[in-house]
Amino acid sequence: MAPTPIYKPVPNRLMRVACFMSGSGTNAEKIIERSQRHGSSYRVELIFTDVKDDALDREGKKACRALDIAREHGIAYECVDIMDFYRSRGHSSKKDLSLRPDFDRQVVAAIERHGVDLIALAGYMSITTRPLLDGYDGRIINVHPADLTVMEGGERKYVGIHTVRDAILSGERVIRATTHVVRERVDNGEILVLSKPVAVRLPPGATLERLGGDKELLRAVVEEHQDRLKREGDWVVYPLTVQMVGGGRFALENGVVYLDGHPVPRGLVL
Repeated sequence: MAPTPIYKPVPNRLMRVACFMSGSGTNAEKIIERSQRHGSSYRVELIFTDVKDDALDREGKKACRALDIAREHGIAYECVDIMDFYRSRGHSSKKDLSLRPDFDRQVVAAIERHGVDLIALAGYMSITTRPLLDGYDGRIINVHPADLTVMEGGERKYVGIHTVRDAILSGERVIRATTHVVRERVDNGEILVLSKPVAVRLPPGATLERLGGDKELLRAVVEEHQDRLKREGDWVVYPLTVQMVGGGRFALENGVVYLDGHPVPRGLVL
């Protein structure tokens, strides 16, 4: 049996993408920009957010630009505010993950009328659960600021939210961004594209030992590398991945990724 394409192209029809976001939306904007180029295989049909438009961050600034981006590009917009959801159930935070499937049922209900073929998580800060994962099985993708092919003890080494810091402190000489299919276990879905390496560059005189004991220096080094990785990694591989999915080039079978019909267990390595 042939592997199942993530998306099977339809003549005279572009793949319909929903970008899910919770903040600035820079990844979503890069995906939108790529869709506007000649020969695009997809169009961004929907901007979805879990943060309402008037929400403020800790500094009193607008927390999410989803509505602004949707209006700027004439894209449909949907919002199910996750904090409103939790507060309506007597919670002051979103830590209780037992409620998350109920939230995701509302998300599915909000987006299903848009006929979405692919969901691209673009700075979406809510963990996805079964109602959403089952409704769009194998059709939710994300970009992760780490090389997900690096293993330790039989597990992916750089998962979670502090991967750039962890890679630097582990002595990695390069860092990469990885696009992958979203599964129930965070950052453990099938790998699609691995970015070109971004060199780790420590300031003159800095050592790993010094970084480990100097929080301010470590913060500055991590932020500089995160910025370079976003520009040279995320913003390159994510639009490319969406374009390739829209062209029917990626398929999945029993946890293995196929590119143009050939297995690529480590994904496409740029």
